[in-house]
Amino acid sequence: MSDPVSLLLTVLVLSLVTNIGISLYGVFTRPSLVKKFISLTIFSDTLNSFAIALGFRRVARGYPSIAVIPSIPEDVSELRAAAGTAVDPLPQALVLTAIVIGLAVYMFLAGLIVMYYRHYGTTHVRPAEGGSIG
Repeated sequence: MSDPVSLLLTVLVLSLVTNIGISLYGVFTRPSLVKKFISLTIFSDTLNSFAIALGFRRVARGYPSIAVIPSIPEDVSELRAAAGTAVDPLPQALVLTAIVIGLAVYMFLAGLIVMYYRHYGTTHVRPAEGGSIG
């Protein structure tokens, strides 16, 4: 029987790649700005999930521990053991920052979409007059 953690990581990677493909398809092919907005949100959330998955640490026995040491260790060997099994907190901190910044960007984009709708009466992107750029 296969290792359950390896199976879980395989399913996670496949689902992340599928989400990235679906979201990029929506961003590049859908004419509606609302659909592009939703696809962009899915893309961002998928990248955040991927960054969290990068911080996962496989340990020989059991599961990884949190990156917080609840008490002062008695000697250096306890500290090394905790550091050897702890999950990397840097991707978690970066993803938390990305979520906060992403929320501000999403609200700005939502405001632009509302303004576009008020001006043109639709959220579909219209081709340029004359059919050429420039």
